[in-house]
Amino acid sequence: MERWSRADPQLREVVWFALRCRALALLLQAVFNLLVPDHAADAFSPPRLGPPGPWDALVERLLGGLGRWDAEHFLFIAERGYLLEHNCAFLPLFPLGLRLLAGLLPCPLQLQPRSRLLLAAALLNALLSALAAAALLRLGRAVLRRPRQAFLAALLFSLSPAGVFMAAAYSESAFAVLAFSAMWQLEKGHGWRSGLLFALAAAARANGLVNAGFVLYWCSKRLALQLQRGAAFPVLWKRALGLASSAALLCALIFLPFVVFQYYAYVRFCEPGAGLGQAVPEPLLQLARDKGYRVAGVAGAKPPWCSQRFPLVYSYIQDTYWNVGFLRYFELRQIPNFLLALPVTLLSSWAAWTYVSTNPRHCLTLGLERSKSEERGKARDGFCGPAAFVYVVHSTALLAFGFCCMHVQVLTRFLGSSSPILYWFAAHLLQEHEPLLWSTGADKPASGKALLGKSPSSCGKGTPDNPVVRLLLNWRSITPLSKSILGFFLGYWLLGLILHCNFLPWT
Repeated sequence: MERWSRADPQLREVVWFALRCRALALLLQAVFNLLVPDHAADAFSPPRLGPPGPWDALVERLLGGLGRWDAEHFLFIAERGYLLEHNCAFLPLFPLGLRLLAGLLPCPLQLQPRSRLLLAAALLNALLSALAAAALLRLGRAVLRRPRQAFLAALLFSLSPAGVFMAAAYSESAFAVLAFSAMWQLEKGHGWRSGLLFALAAAARANGLVNAGFVLYWCSKRLALQLQRGAAFPVLWKRALGLASSAALLCALIFLPFVVFQYYAYVRFCEPGAGLGQAVPEPLLQLARDKGYRVAGVAGAKPPWCSQRFPLVYSYIQDTYWNVGFLRYFELRQIPNFLLALPVTLLSSWAAWTYVSTNPRHCLTLGLERSKSEERGKARDGFCGPAAFVYVVHSTALLAFGFCCMHVQVLTRFLGSSSPILYWFAAHLLQEHEPLLWSTGADKPASGKALLGKSPSSCGKGTPDNPVVRLLLNWRSITPLSKSILGFFLGYWLLGLILHCNFLPWT
């Protein structure tokens, strides 16, 4: 540990800060779960089979807040597999990880499967969220080329507005660590490692398919570089063919887990005689009859999606069970949910506008034309640097799709687990406009104002100063913009623990 501290004190601080934040989140959700009565929500809630023991009751009291809303689906899938049709909206990587870890946990106590899965979820997501923060730090260093800005962004990730979903039995933490690690590997030029990690991310969440755009852009940028260097036509043609082949194979690899899972669902629910090989308990069958759920292996009419030209269970479930579609959420009664999504929408839109207005030519050429400053190795660094272009496009595309086609309140966790832009832009604003963070060095703000505040140099035994903690301890003296950004992060982090863990509506 001491060697690690000397080698990379920022990484050590990011990981420890992430673990401390996760421990605090687990403690607070237990307290709020005890103090606040659960809301009687119309959500998926399978019956508990078998009488719980005293240890099960204790685990439920301490960690039950992690199993609310969609977490019920993940826990149910981890325990019983894809028994119900609408469970197929949740991809298998995270439930498989939960089931594996729950089976490996050395526990001398007699616990029900759900209790073991809750313990596994708490441990697994604590580890994954810390790894995601570390991956974001490394990605930020590669793209921003400002170590302190990358450090601040990675610390902000641990106080993400989507923090409750990073702790609960959701796939957000798994997706974040895989996606950020894949982006980092691509920045290092490791295309196949990146493709494999992107493929695993697509096995955790369906929006992982969008990450194929990073691979396509990476190959396009390499081809554009060859064109600008004036390579001979035979060399250029050979290079273009090789890049096109690599792009096609990498995209196929990324799409493979999703396609295989759709085929699995087709066999499970559409093929006659594809039985479960296990008896379905009567309480679950009764729940299916009461709610209209379709059960795998139970005789009945073939689902309508089975007869489609491309039988995609995922899009059918989103359309039929949750009424997800273009502008379907634009109703007066959904105004509160639009207000919930307003802060992340404004921040992400502001990020896109800031980048485009700072780099109009770079955006018009899709970042494929190298500027003279880039050729001289003196390109702008930080959030507005050329390397951040593809990440801004990715974030903006997710924002537009989520705002128009999804339940808009999920935008906070959708963007918070999928894109680094939310954290990079918040760190950019804090460093540009907060005097307490100004100091000499590579991260000097473009404004050039006098630098004030405590130096971020190391203190103690190789431990760097934590700028987020410093801002919170000096709350009264920080700027209104800093209060707004930190208020959004901390407010949603805390409100999520209070509301989500008690089946109250949240993002």
